[in-house]
Amino acid sequence: MNERVKILILNGPNLANLGHREPLIYGTTTFEDYMHELKEEYPLVDFTYFQSNVEGEIINKLYEVEKLDYEGIVLNAGGYTHTSVAISDSISAISTKVVEVHISSILSREDYRHKSLIAPKCIGSIMGFGLLSYSLGIKALLNYLKKL
Repeated sequence: MNERVKILILNGPNLANLGHREPLIYGTTTFEDYMHELKEEYPLVDFTYFQSNVEGEIINKLYEVEKLDYEGIVLNAGGYTHTSVAISDSISAISTKVVEVHISSILSREDYRHKSLIAPKCIGSIMGFGLLSYSLGIKALLNYLKKL
C-alpha cells in the first residue's frame, strides 16, 4: 500500500464498554487503546472511529461517510447485527464497501445471534478472533480494494 486510505471503524451498542464489559468474552483492552495499535499496524490508513448505542446515529454515519469519500468501513453493529433491517438497508444504499466484524463468534453464542441481517450487504464478515477481528477486517478490506 503506497497511498493513504480513509477507513471508518464504526461500532454499535455497548462497544464503548470494551475492557470492562464481560471480559471473558470481550477481553480487557479498551477500544481506544486498541486504536493506537491499529494506527501503528496500518500507518498509511487514516482512521476515523465512531461508536453509538443509537441505531439512527449509526445509519447517519454510514451516509455521512459515503459523502466524505471514505474507501471503506469496518462495522461491528453489536446487537443491531441481528435486528436492524434499517442498518442493512443503509449498507445497501451506499457504495462505500463494508466489512462486518465481531469480537466473539456470533455462531457460538445464543441462537438468536446466529443470524446477521447485515452480512449479506457486506463484502465479508470476520468474527471470533477478539479485537484481532478488526485488524483482519482492515486487511481484508485493503486487499479487496487492492491497497495492500
